[in-house]
Amino acid sequence: MLVELAGKLRAAGLPVTLDRLAAYGEALDAVGVTHAYWVGRLTLCGSPEDIARYDAAFAPAASAARGPTWQVRRLPERSLFRATMPPSAAAGEQDPALAVQAADTEVLRHRDIATLSADERAEAAALLAQVAAAEITRPGRRHRPAGHGDVDRRRSVRAMLRAGGEPRPLLHQVRAPRPRRLVLLIDVSGSMSPYADALLRLAHAFTRHRPRWTETYTLGTRLTRLTPALRIRAVEAALREAGRLIPDWRGGTRLADGVAAFVRRDGHRGVARRAAVVVFSDGWESADPARLGATVAHLHRLAARTIWVSPHAGRPGFAPTAGGLAAVLPHVDALVAGHTVAALHAVLEEVRRA
Repeated sequence: MLVELAGKLRAAGLPVTLDRLAAYGEALDAVGVTHAYWVGRLTLCGSPEDIARYDAAFAPAASAARGPTWQVRRLPERSLFRATMPPSAAAGEQDPALAVQAADTEVLRHRDIATLSADERAEAAALLAQVAAAEITRPGRRHRPAGHGDVDRRRSVRAMLRAGGEPRPLLHQVRAPRPRRLVLLIDVSGSMSPYADALLRLAHAFTRHRPRWTETYTLGTRLTRLTPALRIRAVEAALREAGRLIPDWRGGTRLADGVAAFVRRDGHRGVARRAAVVVFSDGWESADPARLGATVAHLHRLAARTIWVSPHAGRPGFAPTAGGLAAVLPHVDALVAGHTVAALHAVLEEVRRA
């Protein structure tokens, strides 16, 4: 049924991707096939203009699938759907507009960034800013008192001396957390161009929240440092300045040269030491993949944790067969998907494990 429906919707002009179909199938498992029409409108339609084409393709099943009375309207929060509740609804129930807004936000978190409209990209950027606000720390050298952890022998002995030598409960300490440096290496070649804008916005959000502890570079045919440009407060101005600095936007791919330049120029000077290094790339390499693998292995020995983010890793049937990706896989701590907001949140969780 899903395959037949996907063919009809694509013929009607809807951009039905595998991610949208997967979300539709999971939603049907959760609510049942009797709500197939409305579940499809929520997961397969990306804009108000898609609704008419969806109705035309789904017309044979629409009358059997309709449940409560619904109306289509644009809410101030950019929600596309809102249910009309019967007058007898209990006064203490949740506002349906808020419920639908939350549902739309959850769907947006799992939508492929490359398929989003301009309005949806703005909402996704706000969600990415929330991801970047999380703390990324590492244990420092100094200690602080705590209710658990290692025994603080000095404070414990002093407490016993103040008590006249009588035994006292042992006191504990933990290492005080310090910010961990985050290094972002973003592939801006032609194959990564649908995701580059969102990744640069994520890098800008990280730089805004932790300017001293975030470094951003782009990889293409050469290495470009964007950290000064991304420290501009206004995101659009920062992206314009970053675009001016990037000479190889949507160009070729020489990942080995770019990563080697970073290790040689900045990595050994302390930028990569004890840092969490995140490489955003699909792994396509025009040069020798073995050289890329050796360079990433060198980077892995410097960093606290090396994470490779591929926008294809979360898709059904994915296998790391690209030459560059297969070469670096033994030398990274994690391979994570990066095609949705939810996947980028999982990247943050991997960073915090460093």
